[in-house]
Amino acid sequence: MTTPAPALRSAFDEPTTTPPVRWTLSLVLLNLGIMAAWFGPIQVLLAQQAEDMAAAEVGGPSKEVLLAVVLLTGATVSMVCNPVWGAFSDRTTSRFGRRVPWVVGGTVTGAAALVLLSWADGPVWLVLGWCLAQLALNAAWAGGTAAVPDQVPVPRRGLVGGLIAIAGTVGVLLGIKIAELTGSIAQGYLVTAVTVLVLAVPWILGSRDVPLPRDHVLPPFDARAMLRSFWVSPREHPDFAWAWLTRLLVNLGNWIALNYLYYFLTDGLGFGADDATGRLGLLVLLYGATTVATTVLVGWWSDRIGRRKVFVVWSGILIGVSSLVLGVAQTWTGAVVAAVVLGAGFGIYQAVDFALITQVLPSAEGRAKDLGVINIAATLPQVLAPAIAGLVLEVVRRSGGSVITEGDSWSLGYGIVYAVGFVLCLVGSVLVTRIRSVA
Repeated sequence: MTTPAPALRSAFDEPTTTPPVRWTLSLVLLNLGIMAAWFGPIQVLLAQQAEDMAAAEVGGPSKEVLLAVVLLTGATVSMVCNPVWGAFSDRTTSRFGRRVPWVVGGTVTGAAALVLLSWADGPVWLVLGWCLAQLALNAAWAGGTAAVPDQVPVPRRGLVGGLIAIAGTVGVLLGIKIAELTGSIAQGYLVTAVTVLVLAVPWILGSRDVPLPRDHVLPPFDARAMLRSFWVSPREHPDFAWAWLTRLLVNLGNWIALNYLYYFLTDGLGFGADDATGRLGLLVLLYGATTVATTVLVGWWSDRIGRRKVFVVWSGILIGVSSLVLGVAQTWTGAVVAAVVLGAGFGIYQAVDFALITQVLPSAEGRAKDLGVINIAATLPQVLAPAIAGLVLEVVRRSGGSVITEGDSWSLGYGIVYAVGFVLCLVGSVLVTRIRSVA
């Protein structure tokens, strides 16, 4: 089923040999499929379904509130499941390795959840379908993410992290384009389900995954002990704690800005639904092109000079600036400029910050679990951001604070949302300097 890794290397050894190019490309494709399955729904399909359901149910929740509930519950599932699947992955004794079974199960079940979402005809099914998708896709993501510290030497992780960041960016674009070109919500989900399955196959067949040593004795499973293991003491591992906090703040700032971008285009800038979808795709294309142009180069540069923090700090500041541009210049031109700045910032951030994180993990035995704990800092903002942004927009709307005239597209609500995003990114970037063990 899989191509085995070099026989003499233990699953707990730090890797010293760079995997072949085909392995890296297969990991990129795996991440591409997972990101398309996540962000096609998040950016377009779920928003469209929420809009249709809100319009069909007079007196029900608004589309913004319904979308916030769907995203919040799904992100909560994601936040809980990622470290749990990672912990189970670390304990997996399959002859195919520790990561492959979770990637297989996650992609297959995730595709099934997308099919379920294509049939969703009410808010309850929308919430349940998205929660199942998050449950499953996080299993695949936990396994795929842990493959990097499992198999990539530290001096090459900036480059590999950059390639994976590109996969994430292109995956967002792919998911949006599928939603745009398929012509219907149901077809968008079905094509996305097929995509995530097909793109996972190359890595599954050539994973080089390293099984646990035959003589390695696992302690008996203890649910309480597993729960306790998710707490990583800031006193004993301060750099891990600072890495977690800075990732939380930067991602929170980023998600506050992005969650309502579709409604920003329709309600704030006045574009129709089809036009907004196309323009959202164009923004993501610009964002993706900028990311591709900078990510691999900066990841390679970070590897070459052996420094991570300076890149993480400035990339986080760029992400915040993009949010500030959206808040101050609420025009189509401002959105285009923000997309380019965000592409440069977030692409570099994902590449180099991921490499930095792999260097502050507490133990080799718990790589997937510890990466899952770190990933809470990326998924928790998906829980908090819709609540924060939705609350701000709802309060401003009810107080009559939005000021939108024919010649002025300024909206106080969106201005506040994006200003909060800028401040959070700025604080998160500054705190990166507190990490001591990584240059």
